[in-house]
Amino acid sequence: MEKSQNEAKLNSEEIARYARHISLPEIGIKGQEKLKISSVACIGTGGLGSPLLIYLAAAGIGRIGIIDFDVVEHSNLQRQIIHTTNSIGQFKTDSAKQHLLKINPSCRVDLYNQKLTCSNALEILRDYDVICDCSDNFPTRYLINDASIILNKPNIYGSIARFEGQVSVFNLKEDSPNYRDLIPTPPPQELIPSCSEAGVMGILPGIIGTIQAAEAIKIITNSGFPLNGRLLIFNALTMSFKELKLKSSPENRNIDKLIDYQRFCSETKVKNDFDLDIKSISVKKLKELLSQESKQTLLIDVRNEIEHNECSISGSRLIPLNTIEGGESINEIKILAAHNNLYLFCKSGKRSLRALKHLKKHGIKGINIEGGIEAWNKENINYN
Repeated sequence: MEKSQNEAKLNSEEIARYARHISLPEIGIKGQEKLKISSVACIGTGGLGSPLLIYLAAAGIGRIGIIDFDVVEHSNLQRQIIHTTNSIGQFKTDSAKQHLLKINPSCRVDLYNQKLTCSNALEILRDYDVICDCSDNFPTRYLINDASIILNKPNIYGSIARFEGQVSVFNLKEDSPNYRDLIPTPPPQELIPSCSEAGVMGILPGIIGTIQAAEAIKIITNSGFPLNGRLLIFNALTMSFKELKLKSSPENRNIDKLIDYQRFCSETKVKNDFDLDIKSISVKKLKELLSQESKQTLLIDVRNEIEHNECSISGSRLIPLNTIEGGESINEIKILAAHNNLYLFCKSGKRSLRALKHLKKHGIKGINIEGGIEAWNKENINYN
């Protein structure tokens, strides 16, 4: 935030625009000038990024960087309020910029239409004062955390799942906790449902993302008490907040280089006897197998009905995971397994692995299709 006084000075239009901020003694003219010359990087333009970006632009943040490589889809619109129906098919970064400039034309919006990786993170994030983690996966969260430590930048963290969300501020001070103090070891990926798998209440990311925006404004204007060393947890079903204290561990601050975070997060697996006999197959090998298998092969889709109807592998049979874990489909699958080789798939391979572990308890064997429908699609294999 090292800008000249002339750059920071508010003109008459800005004074009128931000009058309600300026009226607050905790912000005032000086605080609003700090916002004008500040810069914030937002990783993710989805449920959390949408409200955060809207409110930061409205608040008068001078420069906003948006990092995302995804495009707008129909299923995003239930919660990603920065995008509209007309945005479908656009890059999320482009859609977001259009919206932000309508709110505040004087805001500078930088777009990074790419995935944040260990090779570009430090270069992209270096020029921003505050980093906002609005990502939706563990490898990116660890990457953002470690880059923030190396660059000595505050990291405003948010996450959501179903009806619950979390917010905290990491790396604000030299002795502040960081993400590794909250989650020292990545949880097994096969046990982590995605937003599309577990669902999310549409309003939830709006609440959490708005809190992240409030924390950014407080940090920049040096007002109030940020969530440093505190994890705020919100539950929409009970409409309740609770707060947990976070302690900083010196070894978790000893970060001097970025690593392969996909590998780091994939190395943690659930270890039990049921894993040993569960086999998997790549989509390439599956395609070959389907063309030459002598014994009848049955593909089972364990996603939900909506996902199955949107796209599925031709000839597959829908048996949702919840009916397997609930026991309703066990007898049906036993009969099918007596006459078929079973190959299970879902969106990414996580739910199908869970299904196979459950089926193994009932003496039913099957093979997991690695990467699920996502891998099938990436290999440009036709599906119905």
